[in-house]
Amino acid sequence: MSITEYEGGPAIGIDLGTTYSRVSVWQHDGVEIIVNDHGNRMTPSYVAFTDTGRLIGEAAAMNPTNIVFDVKRLIGRRFSDPSVQRDMKQWPFKVVQGAGDKPIIVVTYKGKEKRFSAE
Repeated sequence: MSITEYEGGPAIGIDLGTTYSRVSVWQHDGVEIIVNDHGNRMTPSYVAFTDTGRLIGEAAAMNPTNIVFDVKRLIGRRFSDPSVQRDMKQWPFKVVQGAGDKPIIVVTYKGKEKRFSAE
């Protein structure tokens, strides 16, 4: 069966980029890239954590504190990986060694320390 023979509902695709991400939908025999709240087809791959909630994309990129980006660089890597150690020197957020040498991102969210893995 070719993609044009697919008779299910719309299908989505997510491009998780290091710098920008996109979401598209396949419908009516074509791909449409979905625009974000700012009318852009690309959304910065940024998340900011605040005392009141999370910000994503452009809103997060404008928040200089408690911002996380380049997370794709951690997926599937170990904390001890030389590339992780090198990247950590450039990031404003904290990365610590987790169980099994997994890199763990540490942020303050709603006044409390939270830990997340890239996956």
